[in-house]
Amino acid sequence: MTPLLSVQGVSKRYGTHIGCADVSFDLWPGEVMGIVGESGSGKSTLLNCMAGHLVPDTGAVVFDTRADGPRDTVTMSEPERRMLSRTDWAFVHQHARDGLRMGVSAGGNVGERLMAVGARHYGDIRDKATDWLARVEIDAARIDDRPSTFSGGMQQRLQIARNLVTGPRLIFMDEPTGGLDVSVQARLLDLLRGLVRDMGLSAIIVTHDLAVVRLLADRLMVMKSGHVVEAGLTDQVLDDPQHAYTQLLVSSVLQV
Repeated sequence: MTPLLSVQGVSKRYGTHIGCADVSFDLWPGEVMGIVGESGSGKSTLLNCMAGHLVPDTGAVVFDTRADGPRDTVTMSEPERRMLSRTDWAFVHQHARDGLRMGVSAGGNVGERLMAVGARHYGDIRDKATDWLARVEIDAARIDDRPSTFSGGMQQRLQIARNLVTGPRLIFMDEPTGGLDVSVQARLLDLLRGLVRDMGLSAIIVTHDLAVVRLLADRLMVMKSGHVVEAGLTDQVLDDPQHAYTQLLVSSVLQV
């Protein structure tokens, strides 16, 4: 089997500061990878290098495209990478406002992504938007309301609908539950887990919250100072951490 995504020796520096250093791993179809670490550990830098938002200094990010098989997305043309981000890739930002058009209706936000891949029939677009709002537990009656009138949790669910409407195969998530109340987090995580399972999605989730990766991730990487210090099956890493830093992360959660 070919990996859906193969990250090969990715490094990124900011002057003398190491963003991420020589990170390599394979992500398989239908697999969810969690990346954890404290602020400044390099996890968001790595995510943005993988998603094409940053250009790594060295390394390759090879995606198994539908048309041409494995391609290094780092060396793709900008139009190719942009099309990939509209079709087979999705990116859920920590702050939903970064991933939504706040001046466009809820239905328009979902419909825009469909139009970006060629949809033109207004009725079909609206029907699909209505269907997706229901799937992320937003009342269809809110389809013409702007996201600015939604709660934080609803905005995040709308961002997810906007991202998933084109049926991507890989979704990048940057602290998807960050900044939300605990009860809202639980509802969102339950929704995400169901969507990932039902759609057979592969996902890469960056978070500092070990409960999030415990619930969603099959495998886990722990980062510190730009380096991956431990990796393995999620339950294995969290239940029997080998590296001193991972032990510290796990014990700090247990003490809360």
